[in-house]
Amino acid sequence: MYEGQVDSSKHLNLLYDDVERHYHVITNLTGAMAKKYVCNACLKSCGRDITQVCDQTCSDSMTCPPCAFSDVRIPCDGCNRHFRSVTCFAKHNQSTAKRKSVCERKRCFATCGRFVTDARHECNKVFCAICKQNSDVGNLCYMKPL
Repeated sequence: MYEGQVDSSKHLNLLYDDVERHYHVITNLTGAMAKKYVCNACLKSCGRDITQVCDQTCSDSMTCPPCAFSDVRIPCDGCNRHFRSVTCFAKHNQSTAKRKSVCERKRCFATCGRFVTDARHECNKVFCAICKQNSDVGNLCYMKPL
């Protein structure tokens, strides 16, 4: 992806065709990259926005640009995480029309201490890829169910 040196909040995504020597406008960046999420800061694609890691986004509130650090970390009782500042805490609670807030999608469990983005998590259990369910550690599942 080419990024020009322009001081503007608006940007235009273009695709260059070498054969026709023509630029095509990309109206849907996620569709053009065939991914569910494309980061607005680094323009890299991944499967989910919660798992995306970038230097230019805040790891706590998942917003771009990153939130500024303050002296005190602010705790959230809903997701059991701590945030950089009051604005970072407020941003993580904001939900949009299309998706839930970061607080509802990304949480840390106090009992097992695991950082989880999957709603099917059960503490002190692991997800078995063969039987597709949470099971105790040491699960002896050798066959896929019919």
